[in-house]
Amino acid sequence: MPRFIRFSKKSHPQIIWISAPDIKKRINSLANKLHLDWLNTKNIYCVRSSYANTRAIARIWGLSRIWQIALKEKPKYIIEVIAEKFDRLGEDEKNKVLLHEIAHIPMNFSGSLVPHIRRGKRKFSSKVDILVAQYLRNR
Repeated sequence: MPRFIRFSKKSHPQIIWISAPDIKKRINSLANKLHLDWLNTKNIYCVRSSYANTRAIARIWGLSRIWQIALKEKPKYIIEVIAEKFDRLGEDEKNKVLLHEIAHIPMNFSGSLVPHIRRGKRKFSSKVDILVAQYLRNR
């Protein structure tokens, strides 16, 4: 006789996003301290999410070219921090995480994202390492 196992779906709360002016302030500060002149901080938005089912501490979202054309908007980015993970980090670790997300923004600020692995180019991790080293020297 076949045995049937009943699986119950655990109900997960829905993700909650709220504006994060403290993260925006931190991004502006990092951009100024590290002289990241190519970074258009006016077009970077910051949100804090709760209940996100992800292993990430933070993520970045870009407004792709097709959306820019359709909405008649300039390139924009959203940096999302996952509250349960990001908020318990120390100050330096928070800045390192944000520098990692900033490293995903290309120098031409096009709305696209720089992937972790790029063929024929220097590694993404070296770009992050350079930004973090620069931050540690200037803090």
